Amino acid sequence: MVDKITDKIVITPIKRHKPGPVGRAMILGITYLLLVPINWLMGIFDKRKHLLSSMIHSRKSAEKAFKDYCPDLGDVFVCTYPKSGTNWMMQMAHQIIFHGEGEYENILDVISWPDMGPRGNSRFCIPLASKAVQQLSPEHKRVIKTHLSTDYVPYNEKARYIVVIRDPKEVFVSSYHFVASTFAPLMPSPAKWFELYLTDAFPLSFGSSWAKHAAGYWALHDKPNVLILSYAGMKKDLPGTISKVAEFLGVDLSPAAFARVQEKCTFAYMKKIDEKFIPMPKGSLPWGDMEMMREGKSGNSSEMISMEQQRQIDAHFRAELTALGSTLPYEEFARPAALA
Repeated sequence: MVDKITDKIVITPIKRHKPGPVGRAMILGITYLLLVPINWLMGIFDKRKHLLSSMIHSRKSAEKAFKDYCPDLGDVFVCTYPKSGTNWMMQMAHQIIFHGEGEYENILDVISWPDMGPRGNSRFCIPLASKAVQQLSPEHKRVIKTHLSTDYVPYNEKARYIVVIRDPKEVFVSSYHFVASTFAPLMPSPAKWFELYLTDAFPLSFGSSWAKHAAGYWALHDKPNVLILSYAGMKKDLPGTISKVAEFLGVDLSPAAFARVQEKCTFAYMKKIDEKFIPMPKGSLPWGDMEMMREGKSGNSSEMISMEQQRQIDAHFRAELTALGSTLPYEEFARPAALA
């Protein structure tokens, strides 16, 4: 929006309302008196079902996310499967285009997330149609977040696409802890979560399996406006990753700006401002807050799943990639189970 007094473009933080005592009591009542029993009954009649699977984005909702939108020169898409370093890359890209001085009360005040649909965007995010961030950026760019596959994300050679692929075994572990912090009363056992993860009913799929999501973007890896990174590589070399992303975006960072970006992309810094990456205000959920920044580690899947389960995940997604005809080099993004 434009400030009528100064005639300058300003970004107004979105008002995120925290439920009061009555609202929190209603959430508890609906959850324990309605949703928990429904979920229990679903499990009795069909053990493959789970209420959380209703979180899956339908084809219809996915098609609506970017409906009629044509990316332009200033758009920087951060395309990730859930729990694959999304906030980390969003922070990195945003800080790079603001030369390490990208401030915000909540990251979704400055980064649009069309996947949430019209209602979610109006309540939690800056609208996709807004160009305020792009106009304020010294590089005239803005970041757009999406978990959707290439089937639903508009491609344009003018825009830039940054893709982060994480070991699916690590995605499983991270997704379990994240959803447990968000939907605690409905959270299934690790064994049930494992079953869901290898099916179309996985609650965080956003309409696509890990393999389909990765294969779709890998098919674009030769295009000059698509950059594909591994989460493990980002962990191994943060300065090198920042340099690679900055070069990809055509941003020449001064030594001082590079230092600012690097500091603001460390796990310690982002953990300190964890609440700025949560869509809703702290204290909104009666059972605790979402945990966005847990450990930020790579190669830690053995903390929760057995070696046999790790092998199952590897075999499952390798087979799916083969069935999709993908040439994605699995081992470049996923550590073999024996080494995980």
